[in-house]
Amino acid sequence: MLGRRYRITAVVLLAVVLAFTACTEDTPGGSTQETRSLLDTVKSRGTLNCGVNNAVPGFGIVDPQGGYAGFDIEFCRVVAAAVLGDATKVTFKALTAEQRFTALQSREIDVLIRNTTWTATRDGNEGAGFVATTFYDGQGMMVRSNTDFNSIDDMDGARICVLRGTTTELNLESQFSQRNIDYTPRSFATVDEIRAAFTAGQCQGWTSDKSQLAGIRSAWPAASGGPQALRILEDTLSKEPLGPVVRDGDTDWFDAVRWAVLATILAEELEITKANVDQIRGSSTGEVRRLLGAPIAPPSPTASPTGASPTATATPAPFDPGLDLPDDWAYQIIKQVGNYAEIYNRTVGPSTPLGLARGVNALWTNGGLLYAPPYR
Repeated sequence: MLGRRYRITAVVLLAVVLAFTACTEDTPGGSTQETRSLLDTVKSRGTLNCGVNNAVPGFGIVDPQGGYAGFDIEFCRVVAAAVLGDATKVTFKALTAEQRFTALQSREIDVLIRNTTWTATRDGNEGAGFVATTFYDGQGMMVRSNTDFNSIDDMDGARICVLRGTTTELNLESQFSQRNIDYTPRSFATVDEIRAAFTAGQCQGWTSDKSQLAGIRSAWPAASGGPQALRILEDTLSKEPLGPVVRDGDTDWFDAVRWAVLATILAEELEITKANVDQIRGSSTGEVRRLLGAPIAPPSPTASPTGASPTATATPAPFDPGLDLPDDWAYQIIKQVGNYAEIYNRTVGPSTPLGLARGVNALWTNGGLLYAPPYR
């Protein structure tokens, strides 16, 4: 009887060991990233792999010097500054709309920041987690200025260019069907392909997020008439909340990326900028002090019971929210990249070629939708 019990126990123990080994063994690439948070993996690697666009002016573009620039690109740098303390530690990977979720799930990238709309299907079927909305947008329609189109209701029988593998395709079909407007969709894999088709007259309308259309219009070549050759119609066909995306199932990484984004919004609300962050960090109180990683309360001298000269108390520790980020993570974001307003204004704001007013992307205190939870 004892021998049989021993054999059963041995079999059970062996099964547990094998199961544990299977869960912790290296992936085919030789890493154990499946068994630890991506936050630890990125820290260990020393660089952030960020999936981006490379063809939308203002949001994700390769500049003449070969560097990446734009609103979404800046948020890749925000995450790198928070996690690694260095906003330059980013490897950008340009992805098409059709490639982006595959790249995320196959771990080619750590985070997707590529004008991607938050939808229920993507939350449920793509194994994706949308951490926060960085830009509230809506789908629009761009036409040539010399056409008679003043609304999509005027576009019966028109050929419409659209990017394949996007919510834009679905919205186009839904809106035109609801309005009983006949049209011919022309879908393409990349923005460059649409641009070529539109320039060649293969499409009479180009539909996409209004922010993207504004960026494309702002960079329209002079040889084709420049920006004034194009008009964006007033119609808004959808809601398009855009923001960073991570893989489901990793709470530590999700929280780190989310709070990196939220820190830029909090910084604007608290009036912390690249220019004043050092001064504010040394004199702040309350939420500002917690956000910037300063000691919870400044040390104050205490009198000695023997009447000797006062001695300084030990410096208290900074606030620890349990995010497993460096104490100065938010300070590094603001110092190296800036607050939300600074990012917006230098990439897509009124003084840029896109000329986008803040609108719904203003702080909640200014009538917009941007709102960050308290940091406490």
